[in-house]
Amino acid sequence: MSQLAYQPSMLDLGDDGPRLGRLAGQIRRHSLSRGAWVDHLPGWVRGSDAVLDTLLHEVDWRAERRVMFDNEVTVPRLLRWYDGHEPLPHPVLTAARSRLSEHYAAELGEPFVTAGMCLYRDGRDSVAWHGDTLGRSAHEDTMVAIVSFGSPRPLLLRPRGGGPSRRFPLGHGDLIVMGGSCQRTWEHAVPKTTRAVAPRVSVQFRPVGVA
Repeated sequence: MSQLAYQPSMLDLGDDGPRLGRLAGQIRRHSLSRGAWVDHLPGWVRGSDAVLDTLLHEVDWRAERRVMFDNEVTVPRLLRWYDGHEPLPHPVLTAARSRLSEHYAAELGEPFVTAGMCLYRDGRDSVAWHGDTLGRSAHEDTMVAIVSFGSPRPLLLRPRGGGPSRRFPLGHGDLIVMGGSCQRTWEHAVPKTTRAVAPRVSVQFRPVGVA
């Protein structure tokens, strides 16, 4: 893991513990194209240093290898998947999943169930351009909600087939939800950076059958 230590957020200093902010009236929707949209809410999880500490030190992170262009390569980040039956590593994550399911019930029509986690150890870790289209999201509108903990990293989005990209900075405790046709008609990425950055953990909540 990176030797660069994460510096606690000034917003977290003096907090009694992790807690969720409001969603209604606070989260902002950004319309994209072809039925895609993104909701963004900075600082949704307050007191999130405790959550980050749990994620960094108590999750059994796994390194994976995948075939790319006929070669087997190491995935440039550590991974952990929770299928919905396994308890999440911090109670505020369980609360976040429930709150998101409640807030988006009318639009989504089903709850968020699974939780995929990525640990970006430093600026060399990244995720290439892709859409989450291995499951139902290949042919259905759905949602993927991401809560970010740790060092800020940008999430980039661009239309499939080309076009201007959008940039959403994701900092400590920030929430972003990709909805509508976003997984089919847009791609997203977390690029590498040469800047000295501390670890970041991305927690992705999805409905069953979306990957």
